[in-house]
Amino acid sequence: MEFGFSYNFPGIRGLQAGKEYYIAMCPLRVIPKIFLFDEDEVPPEYRSQRIINRNRIPEITNYILDNPNDYVFSSLTASIDGEVEFTPTSEDPSLINVGMLSIALDAKFLINDGQHRRAAIEEALKINPELGSETISVVFFIDKGLKNSQQIFSDLNRHAVNTTSSIGILYDHRDKLAIVTKDIVSSTPFLKRYTDKERVSLSKNSPKIVALNHVFNTNLKLLGISKGDAITKEDEEFLHNFWSTLTDSISEWHQVMNKDLTPKDIRMNYIVGHGVFFEAIGIVGNFLRQFDPNNWQKYIKELNKADWSRQSGSWEGRAIKNGRVQKNAQTIKLTAIQIKKILNLPLSEQEKAIESEFIKGVSK
Repeated sequence: MEFGFSYNFPGIRGLQAGKEYYIAMCPLRVIPKIFLFDEDEVPPEYRSQRIINRNRIPEITNYILDNPNDYVFSSLTASIDGEVEFTPTSEDPSLINVGMLSIALDAKFLINDGQHRRAAIEEALKINPELGSETISVVFFIDKGLKNSQQIFSDLNRHAVNTTSSIGILYDHRDKLAIVTKDIVSSTPFLKRYTDKERVSLSKNSPKIVALNHVFNTNLKLLGISKGDAITKEDEEFLHNFWSTLTDSISEWHQVMNKDLTPKDIRMNYIVGHGVFFEAIGIVGNFLRQFDPNNWQKYIKELNKADWSRQSGSWEGRAIKNGRVQKNAQTIKLTAIQIKKILNLPLSEQEKAIESEFIKGVSK
C-alpha cells in the first residue's frame, strides 16, 4: 500500500479471538472525515447502534470546550472494511507490535461505540479548530462488508455496568451544584449521617434514609434549574440555609438522630423517609423563595406540625399508590401540592388543574 494514498496512524497491534485488531492515535480533525455518521449512509442491517440522540451532542460538545485543559475521552471503537497494513517499528520482538497502521483511502469505517463523542468532536472543532491537533485513541476491528458491526456493539456492551447517578455526583468535581450538594451533605448533621452516597434506591434494611442523588435532584428543584446550569453565590447560600432549616423542622428526623426511631421505621411508617418527599419539598422551597423571599424559613418551620405518617390518609394517591410509596413526576407534584395545602400556600394554575384531576379521580 502506498504511503501517500492511505490514512496513516501510529498504532499498536493486538490479538483477540485469534484475530488481529489495532489501537491507533487519531487526530481529532480526522475523526469527522473518516467515520460514517449519517444514518442514511449505512444500510439498516449494518447499523451498529440506535439512531443518534442529537440532544446529547451539545452537552458533550460543551464539556470539551469548557474543559480544554483537562477533558477526558475513552477510546472510540470502529470497524474497517478495506485494505489495512501494519508496519512494525522494529523487528525487535519487544517492538514487533508497535508501528504504523496504514488504511486505504477508499476503506469504509463504521463506529461501533462512540458515535455521540464523534458528533460532539465535530461540533467542537467548528468552534475551536485548534483542538484538531489533539488525539483520541481508536480501536479498529477488521470487518469485511461491515457485517459484524452489530455483534461487535452487542459484545462491547454485554457486560457494561453503568455507575449510579449518586456515584456520578460523588465523583463530579466540575459541576458546581454537585460540589455544593456534597458540601451540604457533609456539613448538615442529619444528611452527613443518613445519606447514602453510592445507591439511588435504598433497601428496607438500609441504615441510610436518603440517597445523594435525591439531595442533588432536590437542589435542582429548589433552584428551578436543569443539570449543568450555573448557580450563583446567593443560590449556594439559599441551599445551605434551606437544608439547615428543613432538617431542624422534621421531628421524625430528630427522633432518628436521637435513636428513638430507626431508618427502617422511617421508611416503613413515614413519607419523610422517601425520595418523593425530598423532591416534592424542593418544589415547595422554590415557590417559597419567590413567594416570600424574606420569610420562607417560617413556613418550613411549620412542617414540624405536619402528619407525615403513611397511615394519615393525606398521602394516599399522592406519595402512596397501591400501598407503596412511589416516586415519579406525578407523585412528586401531588405530594408538593399537599405540602403547600398544609402550609396554606396558594397553588399555581397548573397545580390547580393537577389537583382538580386528582380529586376527580378520588371521587370516582
